[in-house]
Formats: sequence, structure tokens, C-alpha cells
Amino acid sequence: MAENTRETQLRGLATEWRTMTYNWRDCALYALAVGAKGDEPQYTYENGMQAIPTFGATPYWGTVNVTPKLPRPRAIPVLVEELLRPERSYVNLDYEFLYHRPIPAVKGSFVYRDVLTDLFDRGEGRGMAVRSQVEVFDEGGTLLCTNRCTTLFPTLGGYGGQPMPRGASPIPEREADIVVEDHIGAAQNLLYRLTGDTNLVHVDRDVAVSRGLDGPFVHDLCAYGYVCRLATAQLFPGHPEKLTRMFAAMKTVLYPDTPVQLHLWKLEEGKAAFRFVNAQTGKAILDRGELEWR
Repeated sequence: MAENTRETQLRGLATEWRTMTYNWRDCALYALAVGAKGDEPQYTYENGMQAIPTFGATPYWGTVNVTPKLPRPRAIPVLVEELLRPERSYVNLDYEFLYHRPIPAVKGSFVYRDVLTDLFDRGEGRGMAVRSQVEVFDEGGTLLCTNRCTTLFPTLGGYGGQPMPRGASPIPEREADIVVEDHIGAAQNLLYRLTGDTNLVHVDRDVAVSRGLDGPFVHDLCAYGYVCRLATAQLFPGHPEKLTRMFAAMKTVLYPDTPVQLHLWKLEEGKAAFRFVNAQTGKAILDRGELEWR
């Protein structure tokens, strides 16, 4: 397919505007879904409650209390899949989260839509990458956070489009300054589904195996939320509102009931790098991670 045809098909692609209403139970559920424990009541108890910043990422794949009602989450990757019908399903390459204002934890509304912003040709056999952006506003029109996701369609490359820029890793060649241990629960994928990402690969073994996986796996954004929670406790404890930016490349599949480690490198005031790894295999789940805070 010629470049101009591919780009013409996808240029300006956007979802409809949607509104998600939430209350403290939704914030608490999200916190539990990303591993919050009993010693973190600031995320689970409505008295003086704080929102984990990446709660603002839940609108990306669709959420429970959304208007208009849709049969399944319809983010940009879903729309691209429907338009181009690739031979293989898409995978997430990276995710960037910008936190502009603290999310009210007790109750509120998110108003948002997903917009395709960039299209990259990685070459024949290496796929096409789609970058999209979800700006999340409150009901008064104040921008709370911005989500940017890059998604790979493995069989759609080689059409002569713009090449994808290579990203450098911010991780220094030395031992991490901080290593934090945690555990992905045996039902963590089921718990995270309740926040709204109901893709069947996270719950249905037959569907997961048909995609070449060992079984249902944990959502990438669940791992992302784990990192946000753990890093906050280490770098600016008690003040999640200080986060301004978080980026990570998605590397390997994470299955339930897995011990994990967060490796943190302090770079300068207000900046750190991270890698989130499977503690059993040493393989990176999230890599080339960047954190910034005020």
C-alpha cells in the first residue's frame, strides 16, 4: 500500500469525546489493582485520600463508568485494527504519562478522547507504529494529564512511510541506587480488569494461547502503575502530586504470581531512570524508564 494511501486512511483518526465519572471506590480499586498494600491507606481510605497519578491512564483503554456506552474499549489501536485488519494483533511499544494537576481522589469526571498523532514505518517485517494521545480534562475543562502511547502493528510495515526515531536509554552503566521488591498477585490481571481494560487476553486462556502466550497476562499499564506507586514512595513519599512525567518502553510479558523489582537510578534533582524487572528471570518488563517530578 502506498504511503499516501495509508496516511490518508489514518490521518485525523480520533475517537468520540467520552466522559468517565468516578468516586473514591474507583480510586481505591485502582490502587489495589496496582499492588497497594495495607500500609498505604492514603490510596485506599477515603479520609484524606490521594490518587495515584497513573489513575489518569485508565481512560486510555476504556473504563467502566463511561458515556457513551461502547461494546469494548475503542482506543486508536482498536480503530486502526478495524480499518486495516492486520494479520496479527498489535502490541504496545511505549507509554508516556504527563501529570499536569493532581487528580481529585474522592470524586470527579474525566473528559477525553484519543487522537492519532504520528505514524511510523519500521520496514518490511518490522511493522508500522502508531502514536496516539489522550488528553484528560476534568468536567470544568482543566487539563489533568496527558497519555501518549506507541503501538506496533507487526505486519503493516514496509510501505515507504516516515521511519521511527530511535530512543536512547537514560539508564547509567552502574548499579541502581535503589532496588525495591514487590510481587504481582496471582489474580492481579483479574483485579486490574475491573478498572476498565477488559481485553480477553487478560482473562481467557484460549484467547491468550491463540496469541502465542502461555496464558492470561497482566496489563502493561498495571505494571506501569506498580512503578508509579513504588517510585513515589522512594523519591517523593507522601506527595504523588509532585510527579510531572513518566515514560517507559514495554519489553516482556508479565504473568500473574511473579516477584518483581524496581531498579531506580537518581540522575539529578527531580529526575530518575528506572527498569522494572521480573525478579525470577532478570528480564526487563518495563525498560528505558524516565521519571520527573517538581
